[in-house]
Amino acid sequence: MNLTDRIGRRMKLRDLHILLAVAQVGSMGRAATALSVSQPVISKAIAELEGTLGARLFDRTVRGVVPTAYGQAMIHSSRAAFDELQQGVKAVEFLNDPTVGSLRIGCSEFGTTALVPLVIDALLQRHPGLRFHVITAESVALTTEELPQRRIELAVGGIPADLAADIKGERLFTDQHVVMAGIHSPWARRRKLVLADLHEGPWVLPPPGSLARGFIDGAFTEHGLAPPVAQVSSFSTLLTIQLLATGRYLAILPRESVRMAKHLPIKPLNVAFASIERSIGIMTLKHRTISPQARLFIDAMHLMAATAMKPRR
Repeated sequence: MNLTDRIGRRMKLRDLHILLAVAQVGSMGRAATALSVSQPVISKAIAELEGTLGARLFDRTVRGVVPTAYGQAMIHSSRAAFDELQQGVKAVEFLNDPTVGSLRIGCSEFGTTALVPLVIDALLQRHPGLRFHVITAESVALTTEELPQRRIELAVGGIPADLAADIKGERLFTDQHVVMAGIHSPWARRRKLVLADLHEGPWVLPPPGSLARGFIDGAFTEHGLAPPVAQVSSFSTLLTIQLLATGRYLAILPRESVRMAKHLPIKPLNVAFASIERSIGIMTLKHRTISPQARLFIDAMHLMAATAMKPRR
C-alpha cells in the first residue's frame, strides 16, 4: 500500500486536529483537557499517525513534548489543510448567502484609525451579516507570524522591503511620514518652519533601536541634525495621537493615513523634512485560497484607497 492509499484509509482529520492541539499546548495531558477527551485517546491518535507516516512526530521530555522535524512538517501541512477546509466552508456559506460570513484581518495600530475602519463600515452597511476579527500588530509581526501561522487571512499595512517569498503584497498607495502636531498647537499656526526649530521639542517617537526610529533618526541626520531626544517613547499610535491632541507634543506620522482619518485632531506641519516613504498595501499568502469575504474586503480596499487618494480641489 503506497503512502497516498495509507493517507486516504488511515489518516483522519480528528487525528490531525489532535496533532495541532498537542503542538499548541506542548503536552498530551493538557491537550486531552483542552479537547475534553482522555489522555490515552490523545496518545493513541499520535501513535497511529506516527505509524502511518513511519516517523516520530514528537520527542517526549520531562516537561511535555516537542515536535521533531517530521512533526513540524506535519503541523505546517495540517494547519494548511484545516485552513483550506475552513475556506471551503466559508465559500459555501457565502454562496448560500453572500451577506454573511467572517473574516480575520491584521493591521497596524495606525491602520485602525484610517483606511481599515472606513472599509469595514462600508462593507457592513451593504452586508450587515459579515463579521470582522481584527488583530493589531506591527507589519513585521503580521507577515512573519500572523499570516504564516494562518491566524489571519490578510494583513493591511506597510509592505516590508524583505517580504517573504511566499507572501504577496498588493500596493494600495505610497505614504510619507512627516512631522505632525495637534491642530491647536502653536506650531500648527506658523506658516513656515525649519526642522531645527523643532529639534529640541517634546517628541513622541518609537522606541530606540526600532526600525521606525532608525528611519526617523536618519531623516534628521540628512538635515545635518543630531537624532531627536524623545520625551515619550512608545509604539502606541493611540498614545501618540492623544498627546499630540493636547497641542504640546510633536511626532512623525504618515501624512495620507492622517488625511483619511479626518476625525483626528492632528495635522502635518509646514516644515521641510526628509520624508520617509512606505508602500501601504494588502498582504496575503500566495498559495492560500482566498475566501469570498476576503475578496470583498480586498476589492473594497482598492476602491476606497483610490477614492481617498484623489487630489483635493
